[in-house]
Amino acid sequence: MEVKVGQGERDYFNGSIKTVTTESSVLISSSRYLNHQELRHLIAQEMLRRNGPDLPNTAYIPEVAQILMMLEDFPRIMELFEMEKARLPLFKAWCDNRSLSDFKKEEVKDCKPGTLGHALYVWMTTSGYELDLFYREIQVVNDLTFYLRQAALNHDIEHLVTGFGPNHGGEIALLNGNMYSRVRYFHPELAGFFNRIQGYLKAKTIMKDTLHYPEAMALNVEAEFIGASQAHNWAYPIMLADWRAMVDWQMDDIRKELGITPIPADNLWADTNRLCNENDANYGEPLLQAAE
Repeated sequence: MEVKVGQGERDYFNGSIKTVTTESSVLISSSRYLNHQELRHLIAQEMLRRNGPDLPNTAYIPEVAQILMMLEDFPRIMELFEMEKARLPLFKAWCDNRSLSDFKKEEVKDCKPGTLGHALYVWMTTSGYELDLFYREIQVVNDLTFYLRQAALNHDIEHLVTGFGPNHGGEIALLNGNMYSRVRYFHPELAGFFNRIQGYLKAKTIMKDTLHYPEAMALNVEAEFIGASQAHNWAYPIMLADWRAMVDWQMDDIRKELGITPIPADNLWADTNRLCNENDANYGEPLLQAAE
């Protein structure tokens, strides 16, 4: 069977294309992202490849993040920070306080059961994940460097308080919840900066799931909706929460304070990595389907 895109379709979709000439002897575009050869290569590879056992799903995230940061207009970003600090008192307080969530096990080992601190201690001693996983070498000297440092430290704490676990469904739900909350709260241009890496992660995950992992794609759509639905109730983007001030709070009180509801069922999506991780021992086994 041949599937062919005909001339009528080409005329309809491509009819307004204009040929633009240039005297440049190299590839050049109005997009600084398209102009970056390594970024073009990595995004094409990471959106089209499979999650094979030789290359994990997380491969090359640091490289893409580094390139995207290199291409930022940081004077403009700093201008947007100042503009939003003048408009948003909570954002100003968050920037001014610079309360880093760089918790160590010793700090939280005696926290009472049910508290954020206790949850962090259990997480750090049993999960195998590192709380401090990105931008570890950045020194906090201004609002921007504080944001970069704190955003990385926030990630696993956000998994704990939202109930979106570190699995395929939970990562998508948390990512989409954060993106949704930021575009509702911040100036679109600053929200775009805050969502830059998440936009890449979302795009590559959607594309790979769509091309290679149909069950994971079905889950992807569900998790996006659930993440945004919870984030719609957040009092403000939870990236602005002062977790140090809440470390001894009961988790239920934190969720009430931040509007984190509804909370997903325990272990929701816990076994979903096998839908798209070819290195998983149970890769390819379908999830249980509810009876009609």
